[in-house]
Amino acid sequence: MTRIILFLLKCVVGLFATVGFLLIAAFVAAALFLPRFDGLEPAATAVPEDAVLMLDLADGLIERRSDNPLARASLGRALVLRDAVTALDAAGRDPKVKGLVIRAGWGSPGLAQMQELRDAIADFRAQGKPVTAFAETFGEAGSGTLHYYLASAAGEIWMQPSGDLGITGFALQQPFLKPLLEDLGVRAQVAQREEYKGAMSFLTDESMPAPIRRNLQRYLDSSITQIATAIAEARNLEAGAVRQLIDRAPYRGAQAVELGLIDRLGYWDEAEDAVMAALTSPDGEDATWLSLADYARAMAPAEDGPVIALVHGEGPILLAEGENDPLFGRVSMGAVDVADALSDAIDDPDVAAIVFRVDSPGGSYVGSDTIWREVQRARDLGKPLVVTMGNVAASGGYFVAAPAAAIVAQPGTLTGSIGVIAGKVSLRDLWASLGVTWDGVQAGQRADMWSPNAPFSRDEWDWLQQTLDTTYADFTGKVAAGRGLSQEEVLAAAKGQIWSGADARQAGLVDELGGYRKAIGLAKTAAGMAEDAAVQLRPFPTQRDPFTAFLEDALGGNIESPATRSLLRSLGRVAAALAPLIQAAETIGADPRSHTLQSPTIVPVR
Repeated sequence: MTRIILFLLKCVVGLFATVGFLLIAAFVAAALFLPRFDGLEPAATAVPEDAVLMLDLADGLIERRSDNPLARASLGRALVLRDAVTALDAAGRDPKVKGLVIRAGWGSPGLAQMQELRDAIADFRAQGKPVTAFAETFGEAGSGTLHYYLASAAGEIWMQPSGDLGITGFALQQPFLKPLLEDLGVRAQVAQREEYKGAMSFLTDESMPAPIRRNLQRYLDSSITQIATAIAEARNLEAGAVRQLIDRAPYRGAQAVELGLIDRLGYWDEAEDAVMAALTSPDGEDATWLSLADYARAMAPAEDGPVIALVHGEGPILLAEGENDPLFGRVSMGAVDVADALSDAIDDPDVAAIVFRVDSPGGSYVGSDTIWREVQRARDLGKPLVVTMGNVAASGGYFVAAPAAAIVAQPGTLTGSIGVIAGKVSLRDLWASLGVTWDGVQAGQRADMWSPNAPFSRDEWDWLQQTLDTTYADFTGKVAAGRGLSQEEVLAAAKGQIWSGADARQAGLVDELGGYRKAIGLAKTAAGMAEDAAVQLRPFPTQRDPFTAFLEDALGGNIESPATRSLLRSLGRVAAALAPLIQAAETIGADPRSHTLQSPTIVPVR
């Protein structure tokens, strides 16, 4: 049985390696033999008179565009969240822009991203401009609850007659591998501080431990309450009634209209005609469709005013340079890269303030501490640094934010997880079942302490416990100092508990609720600028590595072939489906110390 499993794993790895090689070879061949490729970014076009903006979530919503050309290709025309928010803010004041249409129902953005985008749409609509939302269905091609939540910011919601309104709420699941590991002869030895720190429970338990279950349930309850309250306000319903509607969902189209959740049933061409009829100018000129991405590209970047540095920290924190998966676009927060970017921004005399975007479940304690030092250094030197949190900023992702001048999170951001965990898996029994023995020599009694070929000795286990105590004290102490909280207040919010951004604010872990615009506003204030002051938002670092630059310049970017885009998306879906098992394999195979400040990996179920 073990040999079969190992064989299958090798086949999967071989398949992905082969596909990756073939894609790279295809792109290189195209670069060498085709006369030209379209550029990575389409040329900016002028904004037409009487423009109707289109926000199409089927294109995807991402935190930032990768320098990696293959990752760019796999992400296609995905819209960068900050660009979308900035464009909507400008469009609300632009007399050329007459309205906005949202095509929802597709894709899997996170709750915090949807909240930031929804706030920007609400502000656009507050300028007196109409917003219409359309979806073929809510739930078949993305989270129905999140997509309807976004659509509810519109003045009118259309749905295709054959569609369903799947506002069924949220579910989180996690695979538990202990029985399988035991059958294979794999033993996990893990210690944690404290009971809610469940990042490794999938290795040590057969089901979700009760404290972690309570903690996750509290987070989901907070999230669904935020959703229900916002929908109720937008649709002139009672929040309690909306919560009951969520429990009884999904609904067919006619029923959704009767309940006041959908305004009109119709197909896309009918919705399109209705929008154009409503926005036709008095002289009979039709409005012109313009994607929000194209509008964002048409905006001239600010060239005057003080500089605010923008530094991104995404993905698991590694004590290394960041990685960027060329096939699926997965990223990691390399402590070296992020610390260098922060250091450059801190030491640059042209930079008046720093906005640090964190979207990370944590990872290495030492890596997190490396980044923490630069955030603390900005504080010590009096250079304002404001953290804005994305979908997740937990454990090490919260650790790095602790000394910031201010922390901004969305109400639905998953944050906190102030705790530590460490351990390893022992493969000794697995090797014995396979008939494999290990032997060797060493200099140093604990030289093989982290080897997976044997469990911890009693002496090593005692050392690990002392280390966790020291690390936990360091984590909580830095949070207390950074956030101006007492040790008792921090310990009450710690223990490995995760919090929604709204609850974290109540606990003193977060200062303000909002996104990029709130963070930039706080950075301006901290730097002594007026709230409406024009600033240059400058990304750090600005230089790409030579190999990436070569590939980008040689290959071009937008993949126009529908078949190629379909292949890349299909591979991405396969990778997402395998993510829990891949994460488990990475945890087992990586250096155990790389997960000390890691929050739980949980899989949304829609």
